[in-house]
Amino acid sequence: MKSAVRLTASLLFGLIILLLNPVLASPIPGLEPAKSWDLDGYIKYMGTYTSPDDSSGISDHLLHQRFNFEYRFDSELRFNVSMRNRLFYGDSAEVPGYGDLIGSDPGYWDMSTTWLDNDAWVGNTQFDRAYIDWKPSEFAGGDWQARVGRFRINWAMSTLWNPNDIFNAYSIYDFDYEERSGADAVLISRQLGFASSLDFVYNPNQDSKLTSFAMRYLSNYESWDLQFLIGKSGFDHVLGAGFAGDLSGAGFRGEFSYFDPQYDYWPVEDAAAYNASASISGIHTPSANAPNINTADVFNAFSGEPQRLVATSVSTLEMDYSFTGPRNWMVRGSVLHISNPTEPDSALLYLNLPLTARTLSFTNWTRYLELGFDISPLSRLTFSSSFYDDGSYFIGANMSYSLANEWSLLMVAQRFDGSSGSLFGVTPSTLGYMQLKWSF
Repeated sequence: MKSAVRLTASLLFGLIILLLNPVLASPIPGLEPAKSWDLDGYIKYMGTYTSPDDSSGISDHLLHQRFNFEYRFDSELRFNVSMRNRLFYGDSAEVPGYGDLIGSDPGYWDMSTTWLDNDAWVGNTQFDRAYIDWKPSEFAGGDWQARVGRFRINWAMSTLWNPNDIFNAYSIYDFDYEERSGADAVLISRQLGFASSLDFVYNPNQDSKLTSFAMRYLSNYESWDLQFLIGKSGFDHVLGAGFAGDLSGAGFRGEFSYFDPQYDYWPVEDAAAYNASASISGIHTPSANAPNINTADVFNAFSGEPQRLVATSVSTLEMDYSFTGPRNWMVRGSVLHISNPTEPDSALLYLNLPLTARTLSFTNWTRYLELGFDISPLSRLTFSSSFYDDGSYFIGANMSYSLANEWSLLMVAQRFDGSSGSLFGVTPSTLGYMQLKWSF
Protein backbone atom coordinates (compact mmCIF):
# COMPACT_ATOMS: atom_id res chain seq x y z
CA MET A 1 0.00 0.00 0.00
CA LYS A 2 2.86 2.39 0.80
CA SER A 3 4.36 1.77 -2.65
CA ALA A 4 0.97 2.39 -4.20
CA VAL A 5 0.71 5.71 -2.39
CA ARG A 6 4.19 6.71 -3.57
CA LEU A 7 3.33 5.72 -7.16
CA THR A 8 0.07 7.65 -7.05
CA ALA A 9 1.85 10.69 -5.64
CA SER A 10 4.46 10.51 -8.40
CA LEU A 11 1.79 10.26 -11.07
CA LEU A 12 -0.08 13.21 -9.61
CA PHE A 13 3.08 15.32 -9.49
CA GLY A 14 3.71 14.43 -13.13
CA LEU A 15 0.19 15.39 -14.09
CA ILE A 16 0.47 18.74 -12.32
CA ILE A 17 3.79 19.52 -14.00
CA LEU A 18 2.24 18.71 -17.37
CA LEU A 19 -0.76 20.90 -16.71
CA LEU A 20 1.41 23.81 -15.66
CA ASN A 21 3.92 23.43 -18.49
CA PRO A 22 4.29 26.87 -20.07
CA VAL A 23 4.92 25.44 -23.54
CA LEU A 24 1.30 24.31 -23.80
CA ALA A 25 -0.50 26.29 -26.42
CA SER A 26 -2.59 29.18 -25.14
CA PRO A 27 -6.25 29.26 -26.13
CA ILE A 28 -7.48 31.85 -28.60
CA PRO A 29 -9.13 34.73 -26.71
CA GLY A 30 -12.89 34.43 -26.84
CA LEU A 31 -12.73 30.83 -28.11
CA GLU A 32 -11.47 29.08 -24.99
CA PRO A 33 -13.44 25.87 -24.39
CA ALA A 34 -14.81 25.02 -20.96
CA LYS A 35 -12.10 23.33 -18.91
CA SER A 36 -12.68 19.77 -17.77
CA TRP A 37 -10.37 20.13 -14.78
CA ASP A 38 -9.40 22.48 -11.95
CA LEU A 39 -6.25 22.62 -9.87
CA ASP A 40 -5.64 24.76 -6.80
CA GLY A 41 -3.88 24.55 -3.47
CA TYR A 42 -1.49 26.37 -1.19
CA ILE A 43 1.92 26.35 0.43
CA LYS A 44 2.23 27.55 4.00
CA TYR A 45 4.86 27.72 6.69
CA MET A 46 4.01 27.62 10.39
CA GLY A 47 6.43 28.24 13.21
CA THR A 48 5.40 27.18 16.71
CA TYR A 49 6.88 27.96 20.09
CA THR A 50 5.51 26.13 23.14
CA SER A 51 6.38 27.43 26.59
CA PRO A 52 5.34 25.04 29.39
CA ASP A 53 5.38 26.68 32.81
CA ASP A 54 7.43 23.87 34.35
CA SER A 55 9.98 23.09 31.62
CA SER A 56 12.03 24.63 28.83
CA GLY A 57 10.49 25.92 25.62
CA ILE A 58 9.91 23.83 22.51
CA SER A 59 10.36 25.06 18.95
CA ASP A 60 8.74 23.41 15.91
CA HIS A 61 8.43 24.23 12.22
CA LEU A 62 5.98 22.92 9.63
CA LEU A 63 6.07 23.35 5.85
CA HIS A 64 2.68 22.32 4.47
CA GLN A 65 1.80 22.04 0.77
CA ARG A 66 -1.60 21.01 -0.64
CA PHE A 67 -3.04 20.14 -4.07
CA ASN A 68 -6.78 19.98 -4.85
CA PHE A 69 -7.55 18.48 -8.25
CA GLU A 70 -10.91 17.89 -9.93
CA TYR A 71 -11.57 16.25 -13.29
CA ARG A 72 -15.03 16.38 -14.86
CA PHE A 73 -15.76 13.53 -17.24
CA ASP A 74 -19.06 15.20 -18.13
CA SER A 75 -21.74 17.26 -16.40
CA GLU A 76 -22.74 14.29 -14.23
CA LEU A 77 -19.51 12.51 -13.27
CA ARG A 78 -16.41 13.98 -11.64
CA PHE A 79 -13.29 12.80 -9.84
CA ASN A 80 -11.64 14.68 -6.96
CA VAL A 81 -8.33 14.08 -5.26
CA SER A 82 -6.51 16.18 -2.66
CA MET A 83 -3.03 15.57 -1.35
CA ARG A 84 -1.12 17.26 1.45
CA ASN A 85 2.64 17.07 1.92
CA ARG A 86 4.00 18.04 5.33
CA LEU A 87 7.60 18.49 6.42
CA PHE A 88 8.17 18.80 10.18
CA TYR A 89 11.35 20.05 11.79
CA GLY A 90 12.09 20.76 15.42
CA ASP A 91 12.08 19.44 18.94
CA SER A 92 8.92 17.34 18.62
CA ALA A 93 10.20 15.58 15.50
CA GLU A 94 13.23 14.37 17.46
CA VAL A 95 11.09 12.28 19.80
CA PRO A 96 11.05 8.54 18.90
CA GLY A 97 7.68 7.49 17.52
CA TYR A 98 6.67 10.96 16.36
CA GLY A 99 6.90 9.96 12.69
CA ASP A 100 4.62 6.97 13.29
CA LEU A 101 2.12 9.21 15.04
CA ILE A 102 2.08 11.74 12.19
CA GLY A 103 1.80 8.98 9.58
CA SER A 104 -1.17 7.22 11.17
CA ASP A 105 -4.12 6.85 8.77
CA PRO A 106 -7.41 5.65 10.28
CA GLY A 107 -9.16 5.04 6.98
CA TYR A 108 -10.18 1.74 5.48
CA TRP A 109 -7.35 2.33 3.02
CA ASP A 110 -3.94 3.46 4.24
CA MET A 111 -3.33 6.52 2.06
CA SER A 112 -0.50 8.02 4.09
CA THR A 113 3.22 7.47 3.85
CA THR A 114 6.04 8.84 6.00
CA TRP A 115 8.92 9.25 3.57
CA LEU A 116 11.32 10.94 5.99
CA ASP A 117 11.92 10.19 9.67
CA ASN A 118 15.46 11.15 10.55
CA ASP A 119 16.74 13.03 13.60
CA ALA A 120 14.74 16.27 13.79
CA TRP A 121 12.97 15.81 10.42
CA VAL A 122 9.69 14.07 9.62
CA GLY A 123 8.10 14.14 6.16
CA ASN A 124 4.65 12.79 5.35
CA THR A 125 2.29 12.65 2.37
CA GLN A 126 -1.40 11.91 2.73
CA PHE A 127 -4.37 11.78 0.38
CA ASP A 128 -7.26 13.09 2.49
CA ARG A 129 -9.67 13.34 -0.46
CA ALA A 130 -10.06 10.80 -3.28
CA TYR A 131 -13.57 10.17 -4.53
CA ILE A 132 -15.87 9.81 -7.53
CA ASP A 133 -19.11 11.79 -7.50
CA TRP A 134 -22.11 11.07 -9.73
CA LYS A 135 -25.10 13.40 -9.92
CA PRO A 136 -27.34 12.98 -12.98
CA SER A 137 -28.92 15.95 -14.69
CA GLU A 138 -32.38 17.20 -13.86
CA PHE A 139 -33.77 15.36 -16.88
CA ALA A 140 -32.10 12.04 -16.00
CA GLY A 141 -32.99 11.44 -12.38
CA GLY A 142 -31.29 14.53 -10.95
CA ASP A 143 -32.77 13.88 -7.51
CA TRP A 144 -30.10 11.26 -6.84
CA GLN A 145 -26.42 11.57 -5.95
CA ALA A 146 -23.77 8.93 -5.27
CA ARG A 147 -20.23 9.40 -3.97
CA VAL A 148 -17.57 6.76 -3.29
CA GLY A 149 -14.08 7.14 -1.84
CA ARG A 150 -12.50 9.38 0.78
CA PHE A 151 -14.38 12.62 1.39
CA ARG A 152 -15.70 14.83 4.15
CA ILE A 153 -19.19 14.05 5.46
CA ASN A 154 -20.41 17.33 6.87
CA TRP A 155 -23.57 16.76 8.90
CA ALA A 156 -22.91 19.67 11.24
CA MET A 157 -25.44 22.38 12.01
CA SER A 158 -23.38 24.23 14.62
CA THR A 159 -20.08 25.89 13.76
CA LEU A 160 -18.13 25.03 16.92
CA TRP A 161 -18.97 21.71 18.59
CA ASN A 162 -20.74 19.13 16.42
CA PRO A 163 -22.38 16.15 18.17
CA ASN A 164 -24.03 15.26 14.82
CA ASP A 165 -20.66 15.10 13.04
CA ILE A 166 -20.28 11.40 13.78
CA PHE A 167 -17.87 10.71 10.89
CA ASN A 168 -15.48 13.70 10.98
CA ALA A 169 -15.34 15.27 14.46
CA TYR A 170 -12.44 17.64 15.14
CA SER A 171 -10.87 19.73 17.91
CA ILE A 172 -11.90 23.37 18.28
CA TYR A 173 -8.24 24.21 18.94
CA ASP A 174 -6.99 22.89 15.58
CA PHE A 175 -6.87 25.93 13.30
CA ASP A 176 -4.22 24.73 10.84
CA TYR A 177 -6.26 22.01 9.07
CA GLU A 178 -9.14 24.01 7.65
CA GLU A 179 -10.24 21.28 5.24
CA ARG A 180 -10.73 18.78 8.09
CA SER A 181 -10.22 15.04 7.72
CA GLY A 182 -12.22 12.83 5.38
CA ALA A 183 -13.76 9.39 5.78
CA ASP A 184 -13.61 6.34 3.50
CA ALA A 185 -17.27 5.87 2.72
CA VAL A 186 -20.14 5.41 0.30
CA LEU A 187 -22.80 8.14 0.18
CA ILE A 188 -26.22 7.78 -1.43
CA SER A 189 -28.42 10.87 -1.38
CA ARG A 190 -31.87 11.69 -2.73
CA GLN A 191 -33.51 15.10 -2.92
CA LEU A 192 -37.08 14.94 -1.64
CA GLY A 193 -38.06 18.48 -2.51
CA PHE A 194 -37.02 22.05 -1.82
CA ALA A 195 -34.31 22.05 0.89
CA SER A 196 -35.05 18.46 1.95
CA SER A 197 -33.11 15.28 1.34
CA LEU A 198 -32.41 11.79 2.61
CA ASP A 199 -28.77 10.71 2.95
CA PHE A 200 -27.28 7.29 3.68
CA VAL A 201 -23.59 6.77 4.51
CA TYR A 202 -21.67 3.52 4.91
CA ASN A 203 -18.19 3.88 6.45
CA PRO A 204 -16.30 0.54 6.62
CA ASN A 205 -13.51 -0.20 9.07
CA GLN A 206 -10.78 -2.85 9.00
CA ASP A 207 -12.22 -3.95 12.35
CA SER A 208 -15.78 -4.83 11.36
CA LYS A 209 -17.02 -4.09 14.89
CA LEU A 210 -16.17 -0.43 14.27
CA THR A 211 -17.86 -0.10 10.88
CA SER A 212 -20.15 2.95 10.90
CA PHE A 213 -23.32 3.73 8.97
CA ALA A 214 -26.08 6.27 9.35
CA MET A 215 -29.10 7.81 7.67
CA ARG A 216 -30.02 11.51 7.85
CA TYR A 217 -33.21 13.34 7.00
CA LEU A 218 -32.66 17.03 6.24
CA SER A 219 -35.52 19.49 5.85
CA ASN A 220 -36.54 23.13 6.21
CA TYR A 221 -39.52 24.50 8.11
CA GLU A 222 -40.32 28.22 8.06
CA SER A 223 -36.67 29.14 7.30
CA TRP A 224 -35.29 26.79 9.96
CA ASP A 225 -32.99 23.95 8.84
CA LEU A 226 -33.79 20.70 10.64
CA GLN A 227 -32.11 17.30 10.58
CA PHE A 228 -32.60 13.91 12.19
CA LEU A 229 -30.13 11.03 12.06
CA ILE A 230 -29.95 7.43 13.17
CA GLY A 231 -27.21 4.85 12.76
CA LYS A 232 -24.05 3.37 14.22
CA SER A 233 -20.80 5.18 14.97
CA GLY A 234 -17.89 2.94 15.93
CA PHE A 235 -19.08 0.83 18.85
CA ASP A 236 -22.14 3.05 19.49
CA HIS A 237 -25.70 3.13 18.23
CA VAL A 238 -26.53 6.79 17.58
CA LEU A 239 -29.69 8.87 17.51
CA GLY A 240 -29.40 12.59 16.82
CA ALA A 241 -31.04 15.83 15.73
CA GLY A 242 -30.01 19.37 14.88
CA PHE A 243 -31.37 22.76 13.88
CA ALA A 244 -30.15 26.10 12.54
CA GLY A 245 -31.94 29.36 11.93
CA ASP A 246 -32.33 33.03 12.74
CA LEU A 247 -33.65 34.39 16.02
CA SER A 248 -34.24 38.15 16.11
CA GLY A 249 -31.27 38.73 13.82
CA ALA A 250 -28.95 36.34 15.63
CA GLY A 251 -27.85 32.97 14.33
CA PHE A 252 -29.14 30.20 16.57
CA ARG A 253 -28.05 26.57 16.18
CA GLY A 254 -28.08 23.36 18.16
CA GLU A 255 -27.28 19.65 17.97
CA PHE A 256 -28.00 16.59 20.08
CA SER A 257 -26.73 13.01 19.81
CA TYR A 258 -27.31 9.99 22.04
CA PHE A 259 -24.64 7.27 22.00
CA ASP A 260 -25.59 3.79 23.21
CA PRO A 261 -22.64 1.33 23.18
CA GLN A 262 -23.00 -2.17 21.76
CA TYR A 263 -20.58 -3.64 24.28
CA ASP A 264 -20.15 -3.43 28.04
CA TYR A 265 -16.37 -3.07 27.67
CA TRP A 266 -14.05 -2.10 24.88
CA PRO A 267 -10.70 -4.03 24.97
CA VAL A 268 -7.43 -2.42 23.91
CA GLU A 269 -6.56 -4.76 21.07
CA ASP A 270 -4.05 -2.38 19.52
CA ALA A 271 -2.54 0.18 21.90
CA ALA A 272 -0.14 1.56 19.29
CA ALA A 273 -1.81 4.96 19.26
CA TYR A 274 -1.68 5.19 23.04
CA ASN A 275 1.91 4.02 23.30
CA ALA A 276 3.05 6.44 20.58
CA SER A 277 1.32 9.30 22.34
CA ALA A 278 2.61 8.30 25.78
CA SER A 279 6.17 8.27 24.44
CA ILE A 280 5.93 12.02 23.81
CA SER A 281 4.37 12.83 27.19
CA GLY A 282 6.99 15.50 27.77
CA ILE A 283 6.19 17.35 24.57
CA HIS A 284 3.33 19.84 24.27
CA THR A 285 2.91 19.63 20.50
CA PRO A 286 0.29 21.78 18.77
CA SER A 287 -3.05 20.19 18.01
CA ALA A 288 -2.66 21.34 14.41
CA ASN A 289 -0.02 18.60 13.98
CA ALA A 290 -2.25 15.82 15.26
CA PRO A 291 -2.92 12.80 13.02
CA ASN A 292 -6.27 11.15 12.45
CA ILE A 293 -7.04 8.13 14.64
CA ASN A 294 -10.21 6.06 14.73
CA THR A 295 -12.86 5.96 17.44
CA ALA A 296 -11.46 2.99 19.34
CA ASP A 297 -7.91 4.38 19.34
CA VAL A 298 -9.11 7.69 20.72
CA PHE A 299 -11.09 5.96 23.47
CA ASN A 300 -8.15 3.70 24.34
CA ALA A 301 -5.73 6.62 24.39
CA PHE A 302 -7.91 8.40 26.91
CA SER A 303 -7.46 5.51 29.30
CA GLY A 304 -4.75 3.13 28.07
CA GLU A 305 -6.70 0.09 29.31
CA PRO A 306 -10.02 -1.69 28.71
CA GLN A 307 -12.89 0.54 29.71
CA ARG A 308 -16.46 0.03 30.73
CA LEU A 309 -18.69 1.63 28.12
CA VAL A 310 -21.72 3.64 29.18
CA ALA A 311 -24.40 5.45 27.22
CA THR A 312 -23.98 9.19 26.93
CA SER A 313 -25.72 12.17 25.40
CA VAL A 314 -23.86 15.06 23.77
CA SER A 315 -25.66 18.33 23.09
CA THR A 316 -24.77 21.90 22.21
CA LEU A 317 -26.45 25.28 21.75
CA GLU A 318 -24.77 28.12 19.89
CA MET A 319 -25.64 31.72 19.09
CA ASP A 320 -23.83 34.47 17.20
CA TYR A 321 -24.62 38.05 16.33
CA SER A 322 -22.95 40.38 13.84
CA PHE A 323 -23.10 44.15 14.24
CA THR A 324 -23.25 46.39 11.21
CA GLY A 325 -20.53 48.98 10.94
CA PRO A 326 -17.00 49.50 9.63
CA ARG A 327 -15.47 47.11 12.20
CA ASN A 328 -17.86 44.19 11.54
CA TRP A 329 -18.06 43.20 15.20
CA MET A 330 -19.18 39.61 15.81
CA VAL A 331 -19.83 37.83 19.10
CA ARG A 332 -20.38 34.08 19.41
CA GLY A 333 -21.19 31.95 22.42
CA SER A 334 -21.75 28.24 22.85
CA VAL A 335 -22.35 25.68 25.56
CA LEU A 336 -21.66 21.93 25.38
CA HIS A 337 -23.07 19.25 27.67
CA ILE A 338 -21.94 15.60 27.89
CA SER A 339 -23.85 13.42 30.33
CA ASN A 340 -21.03 10.88 30.79
CA PRO A 341 -17.75 12.41 29.61
CA THR A 342 -14.62 10.33 29.04
CA GLU A 343 -11.70 11.65 31.07
CA PRO A 344 -8.26 11.61 29.39
CA ASP A 345 -5.06 10.78 31.22
CA SER A 346 -3.47 14.13 30.41
CA ALA A 347 -3.98 17.43 28.62
CA LEU A 348 -1.43 16.26 26.06
CA LEU A 349 -3.66 13.41 24.91
CA TYR A 350 -6.78 15.55 24.83
CA LEU A 351 -5.15 18.35 22.83
CA ASN A 352 -3.20 16.21 20.38
CA LEU A 353 -5.41 13.23 19.63
CA PRO A 354 -8.36 13.91 17.34
CA LEU A 355 -11.73 13.64 18.99
CA THR A 356 -14.96 11.84 18.21
CA ALA A 357 -18.49 13.20 18.54
CA ARG A 358 -18.66 11.29 21.85
CA THR A 359 -15.47 12.85 23.29
CA LEU A 360 -15.75 16.54 22.34
CA SER A 361 -14.95 17.49 25.93
CA PHE A 362 -13.80 15.85 29.18
CA THR A 363 -16.29 17.52 31.58
CA ASN A 364 -20.07 17.64 31.84
CA TRP A 365 -20.31 21.31 30.90
CA THR A 366 -18.04 23.35 28.62
CA ARG A 367 -18.60 26.99 27.72
CA TYR A 368 -17.14 29.04 24.89
CA LEU A 369 -17.11 32.77 24.11
CA GLU A 370 -15.63 34.57 21.10
CA LEU A 371 -15.37 38.20 20.03
CA GLY A 372 -13.98 39.40 16.70
CA PHE A 373 -13.67 42.66 14.78
CA ASP A 374 -11.83 44.15 11.81
CA ILE A 375 -8.72 46.17 12.62
CA SER A 376 -8.66 47.36 9.01
CA PRO A 377 -10.18 46.22 5.71
CA LEU A 378 -7.27 43.76 5.43
CA SER A 379 -6.90 42.47 8.99
CA ARG A 380 -9.12 40.97 11.69
CA LEU A 381 -8.58 40.25 15.38
CA THR A 382 -10.45 37.53 17.28
CA PHE A 383 -10.41 36.67 20.99
CA SER A 384 -11.71 33.30 22.19
CA SER A 385 -12.04 31.42 25.46
CA SER A 386 -13.39 28.15 26.81
CA PHE A 387 -14.11 27.05 30.36
CA TYR A 388 -14.46 23.53 31.80
CA ASP A 389 -16.17 22.19 34.93
CA ASP A 390 -12.93 21.01 36.51
CA GLY A 391 -11.43 24.51 36.49
CA SER A 392 -9.49 24.17 33.23
CA TYR A 393 -9.64 27.10 30.84
CA PHE A 394 -8.33 28.25 27.48
CA ILE A 395 -7.73 31.82 26.33
CA GLY A 396 -6.68 32.60 22.78
CA ALA A 397 -6.20 35.41 20.30
CA ASN A 398 -5.54 35.36 16.58
CA MET A 399 -4.92 38.07 14.02
CA SER A 400 -5.25 37.47 10.30
CA TYR A 401 -3.83 39.83 7.69
CA SER A 402 -4.21 39.80 3.92
CA LEU A 403 -0.78 40.65 2.51
CA ALA A 404 -1.81 40.38 -1.16
CA ASN A 405 -4.37 38.60 -3.33
CA GLU A 406 -2.82 35.18 -2.70
CA TRP A 407 -0.77 35.86 0.44
CA SER A 408 -2.00 35.86 4.04
CA LEU A 409 -0.46 36.02 7.49
CA LEU A 410 -1.93 34.49 10.64
CA MET A 411 -0.60 34.94 14.18
CA VAL A 412 -2.08 32.94 17.07
CA ALA A 413 -1.52 32.91 20.82
CA GLN A 414 -3.02 30.21 23.07
CA ARG A 415 -2.95 29.76 26.83
CA PHE A 416 -4.00 26.50 28.52
CA ASP A 417 -4.25 26.73 32.30
CA GLY A 418 -6.56 26.04 35.20
CA SER A 419 -7.03 25.67 38.90
CA SER A 420 -4.88 23.30 40.94
CA GLY A 421 -5.69 19.70 40.03
CA SER A 422 -7.56 20.55 36.82
CA LEU A 423 -6.56 18.86 33.56
CA PHE A 424 -5.00 21.97 32.01
CA GLY A 425 -3.80 23.24 35.38
CA VAL A 426 -1.50 20.25 35.89
CA THR A 427 0.63 21.20 32.87
CA PRO A 428 -0.11 24.87 32.07
CA SER A 429 1.49 26.18 28.90
CA THR A 430 1.49 29.04 26.42
CA LEU A 431 1.74 28.49 22.67
CA GLY A 432 2.54 30.96 19.91
CA TYR A 433 2.09 30.39 16.17
CA MET A 434 3.03 32.31 13.04
CA GLN A 435 1.63 31.08 9.72
CA LEU A 436 2.46 32.45 6.27
CA LYS A 437 0.31 31.15 3.42
CA TRP A 438 0.43 31.43 -0.38
CA SER A 439 -2.62 30.16 -2.27
CA PHE A 440 -2.80 29.36 -5.97
